[in-house]
Amino acid sequence: MNSSNRRNFLKNVSMGSLAAISIPHIVSAAVSADKSKKVTLKKEGVILFQGDSITDVGRKREAMDANNGAALGGGYPHLAAAHLLLKRPGDNLKFYNKGISGNKVFQLADRWDADCLQLKPDVLSILVGVNDFWHTLNGNYNGTSKVYHDDYDKLLNRTKQALPDVQLIIGEPYAVKGVKAVDDKWYPTFNEYRAAARELADKYKAVFIPYQAIYDKAIQAAPAAYWTPDGVHPSVAGAQLMAEAWLQCVK
Repeated sequence: MNSSNRRNFLKNVSMGSLAAISIPHIVSAAVSADKSKKVTLKKEGVILFQGDSITDVGRKREAMDANNGAALGGGYPHLAAAHLLLKRPGDNLKFYNKGISGNKVFQLADRWDADCLQLKPDVLSILVGVNDFWHTLNGNYNGTSKVYHDDYDKLLNRTKQALPDVQLIIGEPYAVKGVKAVDDKWYPTFNEYRAAARELADKYKAVFIPYQAIYDKAIQAAPAAYWTPDGVHPSVAGAQLMAEAWLQCVK
């Protein structure tokens, strides 16, 4: 189907059919448009998810072993890990989730030795940044996009110094405007955080997941609140959307 026919098809199907049929295509289009390369999962590979509440999603922090459902939480890391563990049972992949709700970049840095470097991940996936901006709105944090960029840059450099062969995945901080927490006060400043994450992904040759574009496309299929109840945290559907995007960045 050429691009013109595809556009006509999407216009003509019902909203319900669009949601049922084309969400993987929506994700694929966003990821492909970003021209992201893929990371390679090797046998016995260790895959670590890091970030804030979008990654944490109620994980049991006392559960330390790999591939533990409680330790992986209820979000996209669990969904992505479950998919790959089903599809690749002979590879003995080991998945960990060390996201912590509320974290900003400097808080990741404070716990990085124990929660990242000591695990020696082969693939490190990081999604962080929304709190680095959001928490400035309530007066509890006075960081800027430059602080975010510089802190993140130091963290990634530290990681590559300790783990020179680690493959990086950097998720774009995202927000869905018009849903509860996300309003005009977020813009244009929040876009600076998104740009900083993309710049650092390029600098460190990381796979970049364009979550903002993915959500922007997804709301063409269902209302924004279907994907995120507050504009930031994903719903069940939003978590699957993010897992689908993550999976399209690995091979």
